[in-house]
Amino acid sequence: MSKPKDNQHSTTSFGAPAVSDRNSLSTGPDGPILLHDVHFLEQMAHFNREKVVERQPHAKGGGAFGELEVTEDISRYTRAALFQPGTKTDLLLRFSTVAGEQGSPDTWRDVRGFSLKFYTSEGNYDLVGNNTPIFFVRDPMKFPHFIRSQKRLPDSGLRDNHMQWDFWTNNPESAHQVTYLMGVRGLPRTWRHMNGYGSHTYMWINASGEKFWVKYHFHTEQGMAFFSNAEAAQMAGMDADFHRRDLFDAIARGEHPRWRMSVQVMPFAQARDYRINPFDLTKTWPRADFPLIPVGMLTLNRNPENFFAQIEQAAFSPGNTVPGIGLSPDKMLLGRAFAYNDAQRNRIGTNFNQLPVNQPRCPVNTYMIDGEMNYHHTGDAPVYAPNSGGRQWADQTGPVEDGWEADGDMVRSAYTLRTDDDDFSQPGILVREVFDDAQRDALVETVAGGLLGGVRSPVLERAFEYWKNVDADIGRRIEEKVRSGSAPEPAAGMGEA
Repeated sequence: MSKPKDNQHSTTSFGAPAVSDRNSLSTGPDGPILLHDVHFLEQMAHFNREKVVERQPHAKGGGAFGELEVTEDISRYTRAALFQPGTKTDLLLRFSTVAGEQGSPDTWRDVRGFSLKFYTSEGNYDLVGNNTPIFFVRDPMKFPHFIRSQKRLPDSGLRDNHMQWDFWTNNPESAHQVTYLMGVRGLPRTWRHMNGYGSHTYMWINASGEKFWVKYHFHTEQGMAFFSNAEAAQMAGMDADFHRRDLFDAIARGEHPRWRMSVQVMPFAQARDYRINPFDLTKTWPRADFPLIPVGMLTLNRNPENFFAQIEQAAFSPGNTVPGIGLSPDKMLLGRAFAYNDAQRNRIGTNFNQLPVNQPRCPVNTYMIDGEMNYHHTGDAPVYAPNSGGRQWADQTGPVEDGWEADGDMVRSAYTLRTDDDDFSQPGILVREVFDDAQRDALVETVAGGLLGGVRSPVLERAFEYWKNVDADIGRRIEEKVRSGSAPEPAAGMGEA
């Protein structure tokens, strides 16, 4: 393959000019992304196969089994079996870091994955989230680029602060998540002492067919606790598996961690003209408008018996929904609904859902046949539909229960801006109204230390402006500390996301 020339227009893998590396194809600016977007599908399919064996993001992690007990009546919002009053559902919860490889320390500054697999009576429901309620980007076309910016340089094979800040400052929508990451939540003391979020907006449908938009929250019953930069760096050297060890040992002692599950619910029609795009993954819903509604209690009470079989081979996808739950126009969610299961087929194999940890607890009748390691076969039953051999197939037509209206031309475009849709208001509120003085001081130290790690012009100047847009005083203090040379060198992994 020839080396690309400087400033050469990007192309597809088969040499044709690429239409866009920033925006996926959707029906109107706010509509669903489309299978017509071959460039996006090829980008994701290649990205899912870019490395072998370990997960691309979220490679390092651990987890445990438990249950969700629904203690409240939320049936007016959803008919999903697992959310009916008094229901107890077995589950698997996998925690992880995003950027580090398998051997990286648990305590580096990073977003933590919070991925749930509910073994419901209607099939497996996967809720794939993080310990923050937002994410770095809002269009899945940017996702492979974001992950690569957090990985390693092509020449030295080293991780690089300049590379990640170059991406962040070129994508100001990242400011909300970066502010979370550089604050205390970037260094949870243990997995048990952090919250979890579904992050995306999902659809709920009740027994009458009414639709609602919903966001998931899991608040730790153990209380929030965090490491300082120095403590995290020290622990990274003392015990790279500290979080994994802490969870396993706590459950073995009978100290079963718990999280209170709540949801925010938005009426279906209100999403059309709400002042913030409710499907933008870089935004939160104000609780003043959409208060938390209690659902139940999540408890982890059983360690894995075999880490590889039950944790490493666990496969999650936000596209795995059950009746009463659907997706939303969130472009990142729709992109992940394709990409995650495709990544599992590459990582584990075609029939990864037949592995015990991934098997549904209800009968399965699928026309996806053969492939490597196919041992839950259907014997001599017909392998095609429709058929005359007595094997049932699905044939529903008409409007779908979990759909929404969409019209407009096929376009490559960012979301339509609404009244309060800017990239810096919510991170600014986080800094000024949620962080206290000590946390603001720590934010300045962390960011300034991270910026010293080899970030060069013009990215350095863009980073100063980025933080001034978040908060003028914080940005000024960060620039002054860097310019004066008084910022501390970042600890190992500091500022890496």
